Amino acid sequence: MHRENRLVTINKLVKKFDISGGFLDQLKIENKKIVRKKTFVHAVNDVSFTVNKGEILSVVGESGCGKSTLARVVVGLYSPWSGEIFYKDKRIDNLDGSQMLSYRKKMQMIFQDPYASLNPRMTVKKTLEEPLRFHEPSISNSEIEEKVLYVMEQVGVNPKWADRYPHEFSGGQRQRVSIARALMVDPEFIVADEPISALDVSIQAQILNLLMDARDNFGLTYMLITHDLSVVEHISTRVCVMYLGTVCEIAPVRNIFSNPLHPYTQALLSAIPKPGVKKKEHIKLKGEVPTPIVLPTGCVFHTRCLYADERCRREIPKPLSYDNGESFVACHGVEEKRI
Repeated sequence: MHRENRLVTINKLVKKFDISGGFLDQLKIENKKIVRKKTFVHAVNDVSFTVNKGEILSVVGESGCGKSTLARVVVGLYSPWSGEIFYKDKRIDNLDGSQMLSYRKKMQMIFQDPYASLNPRMTVKKTLEEPLRFHEPSISNSEIEEKVLYVMEQVGVNPKWADRYPHEFSGGQRQRVSIARALMVDPEFIVADEPISALDVSIQAQILNLLMDARDNFGLTYMLITHDLSVVEHISTRVCVMYLGTVCEIAPVRNIFSNPLHPYTQALLSAIPKPGVKKKEHIKLKGEVPTPIVLPTGCVFHTRCLYADERCRREIPKPLSYDNGESFVACHGVEEKRI
């Protein structure tokens, strides 16, 4: 992919959370001496990838793998511990609040729970007006009203609902309002964090179709956080597979579902229920997911991998390109052609 097509670039991103507690909680006894030790949750570990203009990059993995934390770091809700984030060719992770304002318009987020992300004291109209008034203070009231009506119609929100409050809507209707709010400032990049997981199955397809239509109508680029692999296969351009805060594999969606290379990706896909597939053909991982407080040495997946050897336990694998540079896999077994 040409450099000019890159919209968001993430380079060696790390995010840790300090859970050490107070000073007394940090004191430990080691070798009969009192030492002070801090404890961290290693949520995102050395993650690198790009999101290209117009694509839908889906980030998948089991609960606790760091998907949502990664999403919040990318849009600036969390500060990275280390690493770099670029929007086009401009580094943005080191900008202060005022410098970041222009990028806030370009990067918006849709949250998992629309009831929690909408202000219960604000009507739909006020909710949609707020970002526009904040980012474009010189805009007239008539222009704001015109924009609100246009976006509401685009996302299927009845203009007659403008004076209603969030508690008066269903989950699907609230999510439509959340999508409309994200679109009010004409963003280029949207991070959608599990946008349909809190909705009824009958509503999920409507919201997915709405997101696809919005991409075409507004020229959007998505980073989709999800654990629903059927959704990933349906709408994604590329897929990023994460395990314990680490990227295992990044590949076009057709490669992931036809020829997964990383053993964790293979295990994830084998867990999808398929008619006519015997249960014994599912890959059963051994052991339990390690704690992100004390990461395994070497490859973070080696404690559960069926193909792990001594090198896997000792050395952290580096992402290597496959399929003519379309796919990247971090696995010693794939590198050595053992898998």
